[in-house]
Amino acid sequence: HVDRNTYSVDSRLIGERVDLRVYAEHLEVWYGQKVVQRLPRLRGRNKHRINYRHVIDWLVRKPGAFEDYRYREDLFPTSRFRMAYDALRESKTERADKEYLQILYLATHQSESAVDEALRVLLAEDRPVTANSVESLVRREEEIPAVTEVTVEEFDLSHFDSLFTDKEVWDDFQEGCERDVDGVLA
Repeated sequence: HVDRNTYSVDSRLIGERVDLRVYAEHLEVWYGQKVVQRLPRLRGRNKHRINYRHVIDWLVRKPGAFEDYRYREDLFPTSRFRMAYDALRESKTERADKEYLQILYLATHQSESAVDEALRVLLAEDRPVTANSVESLVRREEEIPAVTEVTVEEFDLSHFDSLFTDKEVWDDFQEGCERDVDGVLA
């Protein structure tokens, strides 16, 4: 806790003596004469910044703790992770927490972006979200389908020129109208 705000540190630092340096915009965690972590400083009081990578190993060993975990909302790195958890809760209420923690574990030890892409595919195709299905997509060598491409036709900008030809314009200074007549302003 720093200034009544809660931050997480890497789990390998649990039980170790660390020094903390507080700056206006960030915090630095020092261990063994070296900066091991730099965190953006939270503004206000009673806020929290928990990095799921710092707590996932502990939570996987105690999956029952996830349901009542005080900082659970910090454990959804993207909205797709939250959508996957909600889908798990709808389909596997008794194993949802354990499955989700396995997915989060994959994101920590494989690749968060690859897991996020796998979740995108599973959710878009309305396939069941499980740790095994996510892992098989992450490990698969073939490319995951790209995000839907949108093609925008080229627009002829000369159409905008017609908006300014032979049009009256309000003149703020002379409180009258100006009209373009043969290239000369009247």
